[in-house]
Amino acid sequence: MMNHVAATPFLKWAGGKRRLLKQYTPFFPPIDSINRYYEPFVGSGAVFFHLQPTRSFLSDQNEKLIEVYQQIQTNVEALIEALSPHKNESGYYYDIRAQNPDELTAVTRAARFIYLNKTCYNGLYRENSRGIFNVPFGRYKNPAICDADRLHTASAALQGVTIEANDFETAVSTAATNDFIYFDPPYVPLSQTSNFTSYSKHGFNEIDQRRLAATIDQLTIKGCRVMLSNSSAPLVYELYGGDNGLSSRSSGSHYYLHDISARRNINSNPNRRGPVKELLILNYN
Repeated sequence: MMNHVAATPFLKWAGGKRRLLKQYTPFFPPIDSINRYYEPFVGSGAVFFHLQPTRSFLSDQNEKLIEVYQQIQTNVEALIEALSPHKNESGYYYDIRAQNPDELTAVTRAARFIYLNKTCYNGLYRENSRGIFNVPFGRYKNPAICDADRLHTASAALQGVTIEANDFETAVSTAATNDFIYFDPPYVPLSQTSNFTSYSKHGFNEIDQRRLAATIDQLTIKGCRVMLSNSSAPLVYELYGGDNGLSSRSSGSHYYLHDISARRNINSNPNRRGPVKELLILNYN
């Protein structure tokens, strides 16, 4: 087993799971029972940094996010150097946001990504249909733009990890018996007004949610252990069955649904921020 380092997420991320780890911990398989670990919607990587399994495969369809992970893994000192000069000023922020990432080097692109993440509104990552980041300035008093210690520990935790930009279906195609897969996709919206699936230009819609459910069925048949986070929207109950406890699908796969109490911090109306029920869905008891 690899040496566990005290690493934590280096990005702010909508739907990040750091605050939910205490509720999730009783449901994780024993670390020494995990053959390989897959996290196909890595986001802030909170679950990976918490578990740090020996053999891990991290992926996301957001190529820009994956490039940041790769630079932290292989080029962290240059990344810290590129990140250090950035300033928490509105005019400067919009100048950096207006840059064409294709004209930057990989390390300066990664530094730009982290800078925008730390200083944008609510740490929200959102792209338009052309793949252009379009979140306004966040007006934080003193954000930790360059947290060198956190980046160093993240880099240490990422050594030996396979990091690739892939669709979730491709990312888990090599998974087999006794592998553990944690899925944290963009959630099914609870209402039309809460719809947020545009964290990248690819989006994530009902067709993708159904494709994900079919993929989880296939992984279950293979003997993989799967954990899925999602909202408590009716579609999620339809896809995985039941209101609570053990549920069975027409595929023959059985899923356990557990209620999780989360806090919603991203809403244009502050009165609508607060506790909300999410679901943790397992194919093992």
